[in-house]
Amino acid sequence: MTKPTGDYEPSRRELLRPAEYVGGAAIAALFVGGVALFATRDLMLAAIGTGGVFIIVLMVLALIAMTFKPDAAETAELEGAADAAAKADATGEHPVAGETPDASGPDSAGTDRPDAPTRH
Repeated sequence: MTKPTGDYEPSRRELLRPAEYVGGAAIAALFVGGVALFATRDLMLAAIGTGGVFIIVLMVLALIAMTFKPDAAETAELEGAADAAAKADATGEHPVAGETPDASGPDSAGTDRPDAPTRH
């Protein structure tokens, strides 16, 4: 898999977020499995309950996570990466690592793109 042109490095928190979801689902599943095991003394029923609760909680957490919209900083970062990719595709050049396409150059003024509005 190739690296995107913006060379975006996710933070540690972003990398560990899926582990948080799986860990939370596992804790809930173990709790339900333990309660079912102590209440019924049937290992098969406890295992089925544990697996079912794990899947349900994991799905609910993932669906709730999908409902959040990115904040202004995330939106700007995504738009900056999209602009850099579009510019690289149009010109055949790839920006230098760490350089943002809207921080310097004629693109910030809107002069090198015919579809961009010009500033007066």
